[in-house]
Order: sequence, then structure tokens, then C-alpha cells
Amino acid sequence: MSNKLLESLLLEYDYKKRKAELDLEERKGILYQRIPRLQEIENEINNLAINNAKNILLKKAALTDLKNSINLLKKEKENILKQNNVSDSFLQPYYECNLCQDTGYIQDSKKGSSLCPCLKQKLLDISYNKSNISNLSRENFDNFDLSVFSNKIDFEKFKLNISPRQNILTIKNKCLDFIQNFDNPDYKNLLFTGNTGLGKTYMSNCIANELIKKRKKCSLPNCSRFT
Repeated sequence: MSNKLLESLLLEYDYKKRKAELDLEERKGILYQRIPRLQEIENEINNLAINNAKNILLKKAALTDLKNSINLLKKEKENILKQNNVSDSFLQPYYECNLCQDTGYIQDSKKGSSLCPCLKQKLLDISYNKSNISNLSRENFDNFDLSVFSNKIDFEKFKLNISPRQNILTIKNKCLDFIQNFDNPDYKNLLFTGNTGLGKTYMSNCIANELIKKRKKCSLPNCSRFT
């Protein structure tokens, strides 16, 4: 993995994170102009939190009072938001990836810092430079149209005792089953064979799309366990 590539992506992540947080501040400003009490509550909570940190050696009763005061303010804030039909998420940054909050890394108290699946996927996409990855937005199971396949059985042409529609439906179900069991090492891989134009790449893209949704590493035409 190129260090320059990783540095470039991390700069992109830093920009996204800053953008999300600036957007939050703008939304807060608009909301606080409409409901000033919300900003007062936030200021009061921040002040109490600072006092809590400064007075960490206070008696247990004093610390309990501080925590109760903060909880009361948070409850008042929740009620105000509810009364004004404002969701809690409105006062949270809209990150592209909530898992790493657009940092590219996941922090774990036991395992430490590790690459987020979203960053791993970007590295794979760039490293393998597969043009097919751009097709995922249109080649997926949501756009899968059974009606384009004939519902008539033609053994002479297809060498099958079922219709093309039933055959592709069976293949689709096998693919969905593969996705469902992707993390099972005992589950068999899939092998697509056949002439050009039969839909092998389309089906691979459908599978890749679902695996990416599950935050699995995937580079087309291979998706980790693909054969």
C-alpha cells in the first residue's frame, strides 16, 4: 500500500469530517436563533462539565448533584426538541461513515486503532482500479428485473427443463444465500462460467454491492471469497 495514497485519502477524510462538523455548527446557529434556550442549555451543560472535571476530588454527594443537574438540563433539551419536532440527529454531525466518523480509523479500547472498512474499501478500489466498481449504483439486486427473462421452457435451446426466468431466480437465490453466509468459512464459493453477455459481471456486481453494504472488503471482479 502506497503511503502517498493513504495520506491522500486521509486528507480527503479530514476534509469530509471538517465539512460535516462545520455543517453542524451552521445548523446549530440557525436552530439556536429560533430557540435560544437550547444554546443556553448547551452552555450550562458545558460549564457544569468543566466544574465536574475541576472538582473531581469533591465529595461523592457534590459530584452526584452536578450529574443530576446535567441530566435535568439534557432532559429539558430533549423535551424542547420534541416539542419543536426536531430530531436528536439534527444536532449531530452528518458523517458519511458513522463507524469511524470520517476519520478512516476505528478506536477500540482493547485492540487500539485500526483501519475502518470504508477506508479499506477505498484503498482496494484505487489499488485494483476496476472500472466495474462504478457500475454498482445501477447493477444491483434493487434493479434486478426478472421480466427480461423468458418464462417459457425451451430445452432444445437452453438444455434446461426450467425456464430462463426460473433459472436466473435460482441463481439469484444462490447468490443471496452466499451473501448471507459470507463469513462462514465452510460455505462453498461461487463460480460463474459462460459466454459473454450472459450476466456474469452483472451478478458479480449485485453481490459486491450487498457485501459493501455489509462493510466487507470487495474488489471487482473478486470479492474476498469469490472464485
